[in-house]
Amino acid sequence: MVEHGYTNSLIKEKSPYLLQHAHNPVNWYPWGDAPFKIAKEKNLPVMVSIGYATCHWCHVMERESFEDPILAAVLNESFVCIKVDREERPDVDSIYMQSIQALGQQGGWPLNVFMTPDAVPFYGGTYFPPERRYNLPSFLDVLQFLIKTWTNEQDKIEKQTKAVMSFIRQSSVREKSTAALDDLGFEGEDKALELFENHYDRLNHGFQFQKQNKFPPSMGLSLLLRLHHRTGNSNSLAMTENTLKAMKFGGVYDQIGGGLSRYSTDYKWLVPHFEKMLYDNALFTTALIETYQVTGKKEFANFANDLLRYIDRDMTSVEGAFFSAEDADSEGVEGKFYVWTQEEVEKILGRKTASIAIPYYNITKEGNFEGNNILNITRSLETVAKEAGMQNADVELQIARDKLLEVRSKRIRPLLDDKVLTSWNALMISAMAKTGRVLDDADRIKKSARAMEFILSNLRTPEGKILRRYREGEARYDGYLFDYTATATACLDLYEATHEPHYIQTARELMQRVDEKFLGDDGTYHETASDGEALLVRQVSGYDGVEPSGNSNAAFALLRLSAYLADPSLSLKAEKVFLSFNEELMEYGLNSAFMLQALHLYLGGLKEVAVVGKRNDPATQEFLDTLRKGFYPNAVFAFAYGDEAEKAGLIIPLLKDRKLVNGKATAYVCRQGTCLAPVHTVEDLVKLLSYE
Repeated sequence: MVEHGYTNSLIKEKSPYLLQHAHNPVNWYPWGDAPFKIAKEKNLPVMVSIGYATCHWCHVMERESFEDPILAAVLNESFVCIKVDREERPDVDSIYMQSIQALGQQGGWPLNVFMTPDAVPFYGGTYFPPERRYNLPSFLDVLQFLIKTWTNEQDKIEKQTKAVMSFIRQSSVREKSTAALDDLGFEGEDKALELFENHYDRLNHGFQFQKQNKFPPSMGLSLLLRLHHRTGNSNSLAMTENTLKAMKFGGVYDQIGGGLSRYSTDYKWLVPHFEKMLYDNALFTTALIETYQVTGKKEFANFANDLLRYIDRDMTSVEGAFFSAEDADSEGVEGKFYVWTQEEVEKILGRKTASIAIPYYNITKEGNFEGNNILNITRSLETVAKEAGMQNADVELQIARDKLLEVRSKRIRPLLDDKVLTSWNALMISAMAKTGRVLDDADRIKKSARAMEFILSNLRTPEGKILRRYREGEARYDGYLFDYTATATACLDLYEATHEPHYIQTARELMQRVDEKFLGDDGTYHETASDGEALLVRQVSGYDGVEPSGNSNAAFALLRLSAYLADPSLSLKAEKVFLSFNEELMEYGLNSAFMLQALHLYLGGLKEVAVVGKRNDPATQEFLDTLRKGFYPNAVFAFAYGDEAEKAGLIIPLLKDRKLVNGKATAYVCRQGTCLAPVHTVEDLVKLLSYE
């Protein structure tokens, strides 16, 4: 048993990030009333330090500063210190990230904010080094400056807090939109295409929005697929295909174990920031399987399956829920778990197998990363096999991958953040359900359904409240808007994969609670519930950053539910969201790629498709295959066998009074309140789905 010189209040927490700091000499507290009460009693400023378990620079600052007894003594004497896991408390993180930006600082993690005992910030930053470098003051310099300011210049503190609060309050109030329904159009989608084209990297693919780093643009790629579907624009499809392949074949993707890293630190998708996040992999999977639907190219389905095998193996709990992330570091070194030397690859694989794997994965003696090799693919296996004069190269490559994975599994692994987050699980459930449906993979659908069962059993209270996080038997923290709306959307995706009506009922109940607890006066939704913890402000956002916003997901779920439930009032609620965010959607839709997907569904004239079939009937199976494989972003699909349609119609009004006509499998298509004549062939159904 390891003995520790220090233990603080974080030892009682479940968050892996907080537990990482439980033996710091800093007297950390978790977020709550207690530390602020202490700060008031002692008249001390509060330092809130925010990060997450797989954050590389959080680890660095912990080693350099928070484990330093001298710095800890300064913090303990002159501050009350609070640690926050941003993934457990995105509401706290969002507000204080905004405050840092109000102070003219660039946001990021670790986020270190200094505030009054009333939780109003007056200073902050991200990483502070232990000694002055990177044009940054040392952390001790910062602390001494703040101690002096707090002691001698309270007037400056007061002036700063007033300015920050004014900025935060103004930012949290949305001006009433003057947009009318006629203003809602595809112009924002078209403008987004123009911006994507202007930023497209024609050499390495992907988009250059930043000076160096490239982040996975998965939501944007799914938007481009919808634009291609609407307009036939070939460039939007080409950019999507090329970018997906560049990521899949680059070092940003784990060529041996599968899974996408957080981002690439270069233009070539070669050198990743090695941490893997569940939400990135979920959104990437969705873009891959949708591209397969659009193109019919099997490689994209294979890519999706490869990624999901990684989720099955390394990111799934024994109960079937999905873990949050894997760290970039192992043994204190970023990427050590993932890289190889040519010598060790040759030793592991032997001459024959290595003769294919080494050129295919671009392995060299010099390496491409600090003397080691990040595996990446720049040529087809056929080309490499031809050069090597080898047949059955695919067999040898699989042998290579299996052997390297076996050896790598014996290395010291990066930290696994094994907490279960509701919204991130919902994103993966959606991705798995879609993949299972498109590929007719019953096992994949079963896994997505099992994860949803875990969420609804462990993170939903008997009263219908969703909770945010589960770990080691404890469900905690009120769910945020995105937790509710992403779970509702995942239920809708599971319905289309299973045709089990209870998923529609659950989605309906979740969105009813969203209306009750999150709805604002202007028709948008707050990030936090009305009965949740009171922070400085209640924020509203439509920004689709690394994950979709709660409002974007709300609009999507409301539109789809409106069709299933034959309830136009739900569509009107989605309209209000679009109208409120219309200016952002029209001007810079790159920041709202998921909401633009929802708007695409709305503007495309949502088609309501109900199919009633017969068991063991080829015609019924043809209908199901068509709905399963095709890319129909402007439609929702309901299905029941003839003997179950009446019962299903009690939950799903779209199926009400739908019957077999003349004893044949029958498809009903309605659009904007108008129902077309029922049809009995796939050819006629496809025509109706193409009808505008």
